[in-house]
Amino acid sequence: MTERHIIEPHPDDKRYVRRDKDGQFSDEVDVGKSLAADERQHSGHKKPRNEGDRGD
Repeated sequence: MTERHIIEPHPDDKRYVRRDKDGQFSDEVDVGKSLAADERQHSGHKKPRNEGDRGD
């Protein structure tokens, strides 16, 4: 997979895009949709009981 770049074709319309080897857009996703999908994902790592948010 190629890396994603963020573009803003119109004001307040940000999108993540991937380009193919010819430089054409191969995949385009709205930023809001992408962030919402990230929030729905569950972590693969489980924290120990009673650890909570310990910071760094």
